[in-house]
Amino acid sequence: MSIPSLSVVVPVYNSQETLRELVARLTATLATLDHELIFVDDGSRDQSWNVLQELQATHPQSMVAIQLMRNFGQHNALMCGLRHSRGAFVVTIDDDLQNPPEEIHTLLTAIESHGLDLVYGSYGVKQHQPWRNLGSWVVNRFFRTVFRVPVTVTSFRIMRRELVQSVLSYTLNFTFLDGLLAWNTQRIGETPVTHLPRPRGTSGYSVSKLLVLALNLFTNFSLLPLQLVSLVGFLTASAGILTGLVYLLRFWLNEITVPGYTSIIISVLVMGGVQLLSLGIIGEYLGRLHLNVNRKPQYTIRNCAAQSRELSAQPALGELEARHP
Repeated sequence: MSIPSLSVVVPVYNSQETLRELVARLTATLATLDHELIFVDDGSRDQSWNVLQELQATHPQSMVAIQLMRNFGQHNALMCGLRHSRGAFVVTIDDDLQNPPEEIHTLLTAIESHGLDLVYGSYGVKQHQPWRNLGSWVVNRFFRTVFRVPVTVTSFRIMRRELVQSVLSYTLNFTFLDGLLAWNTQRIGETPVTHLPRPRGTSGYSVSKLLVLALNLFTNFSLLPLQLVSLVGFLTASAGILTGLVYLLRFWLNEITVPGYTSIIISVLVMGGVQLLSLGIIGEYLGRLHLNVNRKPQYTIRNCAAQSRELSAQPALGELEARHP
């Protein structure tokens, strides 16, 4: 089987109403390119998998459909799709048609003309709900703080094969794809693309999921939370010492009518809060270490629909190299 010039990876979650139009527009847009479409059904609760099977039967040469055993999250589903992609360039795009498939040529032109490894499609105005825009803003602020990359990360991106290869050795569960990409290259750019209102359905991202994504970013790729805890501890200890000196001076001057009451209350409240905050953040790190040591799977494949292609049910080190010597 020949290696295509472009792979398009689409994570799917409860999108039975948009999949047929998405495939039709992708096929029409990429008609002049040797391409493959890889759809990863991330535990959808509707008929998305049945629709994907029908579409794959209609496009057996260019389409691969993979069904995961449960909902593992968008970034884990993307890792599954990337691991089974073969193109010289790989595009990731959502399943909701808010990113027009026709804009793929814009991404392809940008990455080829500027010699970049990774290009994000940047939206002038995001057609999301206000809470979703706020959550995306928080994630992007965290991303820029941790990686010092002046771009806005989006789910509409294009990567070179070499960059994709570099992130596939990561097989742990707590995945933040953009962090893995930024770890491996600084040749990152963005180009303006259109962002449309969602035609049907609702977003699979909730506020809690966006907060978990931001937490994954910080705890997987940065020691900043631990450093902030150390700073808070230092400032609190300094304030405690100064407060103690003040009360000691007042004690010597006989200005305290109930000795020890105020200082004890302040110390208990401040130190108790700081200790609980510190333990919570340290616990996040230890919990993730525990789950990763126990090899919590990044994803597990239940079914696949592909022509002349063997798909592994679990990610494995060196898997892609074995398929692409």
